Amino acid sequence: MTDYVVGDIQGCLDPLLKLLDRVQFEPTTDRLIATGDLINRGPQSLETLRFCMGLGSAFKTVLGNHDLHLLAIAHGIRKPTSKDTLEGILNASDRDGLVSWLQQQPLLLSAGQYTIVHAGIPPNWTVSTARTLAAEVEQVLRSDRAQSYFQGMYGDQPDKWSDDLRGPARWRLITNYLTRMRYCTASGQLELQAKTAPGQQAKELTAQFAPWFSYATRKTVDDKIIFGHWAALQGRHLGNNLFPLDTGYVWGGAMRLMNLSNGVYTEQSAPPNNSQ
Repeated sequence: MTDYVVGDIQGCLDPLLKLLDRVQFEPTTDRLIATGDLINRGPQSLETLRFCMGLGSAFKTVLGNHDLHLLAIAHGIRKPTSKDTLEGILNASDRDGLVSWLQQQPLLLSAGQYTIVHAGIPPNWTVSTARTLAAEVEQVLRSDRAQSYFQGMYGDQPDKWSDDLRGPARWRLITNYLTRMRYCTASGQLELQAKTAPGQQAKELTAQFAPWFSYATRKTVDDKIIFGHWAALQGRHLGNNLFPLDTGYVWGGAMRLMNLSNGVYTEQSAPPNNSQ
């Protein structure tokens, strides 16, 4: 069996199918793992969700911020924005089944020597800590507290971890670390507004905030972490233990697939003028 990990699909099913064809993916023997953001922004959100769910045990994913946004809309907490491409899912006859399946997915996965998460792991957490706290939120999502979770999910505060946090504020910060984080301090204080690549962020951020993965004191520096979310990184090499897979297909870049047995990347480039 070969495990393949794909970066943010974001409702772009056609390039994913091309990638799987190129590597001769076989659902009976191989497994596809996604870094989250299966849907939204691209034109095939419904088809993508149906395909992934239809792979059964041959597919795994972590939840991304766009996936959680869909779930909040489905729970009546938010309305779709003008940029969302979720109408197909929300109006589908199998909507409830798709939403229920998505809501059962984890925030963090392990595959062999790799840890897979949507955005990253803050420098002040170990992988073990991240796994424990991810499981805490996953349990909430699968319980009768899910509605309270979605009601409190949106927001940038609190922006720094404390073991004393409880309830929705605690769940929100865990979620923000794992699904929205780009820049933070060495102690894990989040800055969630800057989305550009390192070196291009607002000057006032550079002194205090840096990419989560850039700290030499990061507790996961010796762990192999696969993540998506940050398309502006363009998949650049960040070090031997970091594997950024969101190469921004939906924005005109490429879709990246990683073979975990040998570390080889396969990419499907977007056609000209593909940016959504």
